[in-house]
Amino acid sequence: MRAMLTVLIIAFGIMALVGILTAIDSIQLAITENFARLGASSFSIRNREMQIQPGSGSPQVFERISFDEAVRFKEQFEFPAYVSLSVHGTGSATARYRSQETNPNIRVVGSDENYLITTGAALTSGRNFSSAELQYGANVVLLGHDVARTLFPGESDPIGSIVTIANQRYQVVGVLERQGAGFGFTDDLNCVIPIMSVRQNFSRPNMNYTINVSTQQLESLDDGIEEATGRFRIIRGDRFGEPNSFDVAKSDNIAQALIENISAVTLAATIIGLITLTGAAIGLMNIMLVSVTERTREIGIRKALGATKAVIRQQFLSEAIIICQIGGVVGIALGVLVGNGISVIVGSPFIVPWMWIIGGLILCFGVGIVAGYYPAARAAQLDPIESLRYE
Repeated sequence: MRAMLTVLIIAFGIMALVGILTAIDSIQLAITENFARLGASSFSIRNREMQIQPGSGSPQVFERISFDEAVRFKEQFEFPAYVSLSVHGTGSATARYRSQETNPNIRVVGSDENYLITTGAALTSGRNFSSAELQYGANVVLLGHDVARTLFPGESDPIGSIVTIANQRYQVVGVLERQGAGFGFTDDLNCVIPIMSVRQNFSRPNMNYTINVSTQQLESLDDGIEEATGRFRIIRGDRFGEPNSFDVAKSDNIAQALIENISAVTLAATIIGLITLTGAAIGLMNIMLVSVTERTREIGIRKALGATKAVIRQQFLSEAIIICQIGGVVGIALGVLVGNGISVIVGSPFIVPWMWIIGGLILCFGVGIVAGYYPAARAAQLDPIESLRYE
């Protein structure tokens, strides 16, 4: 029973450590995959957030990126790259087709002919927007994978069908490929319509536009960012010496920033797991000391039969290591299941964290040596005569 309780203590400590680290690794993988589909040669120009200057009591508010500014940039940017404009229509629309209806969580995005290129999306069926549809803001739509699956279950072909999105009728011209979910968010619930259609059907004051740029060569990404920054500063009227009134962000920079934030959580989780494991090591040492006390006569008999100090020390040290390894294997198995269970909840992929599995086994081996050495050394130092007279 003592051994079983010790195994459970070790297993709980390893489960906490491996489970948390497995979940974090899975979330990091999801972030990397989601941003990787944007392409390593992509960057975006977006509105800059409000800032408070040091020594100034009033915040600095930056102007939104207007439609005219975005269009002028697309027309004037002569660098070899694809430029796409996008604007948020709504994030709480409901899509309907006959008796089928989605939840009111459909995101309507307005964009242009380069949306598929700059976002890394692809079509499973249908076509992209035509130039006439973009120019006149026709009511046509590219359905996200989950939206199409909900409205057209089974093998139904949605191309050419008329769907209702936020009380507006749209003809389906394409269906986007499944992109998956990550960190609780998914693009499979998006409905992409021409940017002029958003301006007509979802018009509101101070609409803010985003410019997405994908260079044709990865090597020219930094040059493209410099060219785009200089061109947009001219369009925005930023004076020499003043900071940019907009933000330029590479897609992998956004992913890296999120991963760096998660790294702080990883460190905290590791510390918490190690504290739990330290408590398990103390418990193991205490139980081994109790075992030495209760097995004093056994130690005396073994010494009387010729066992040396090294043999006695090796016996108790081996017991501690074996108990730790059994607890480690159980804890690793539970930790992988718990960690991936959390990953499934937040929409991250299932992974087998081999690094943490190997690290957990090595850590358990070290804990067994540290926690078992003192009891083993104490058992080895017992006097055989005194041990035989014990009790």
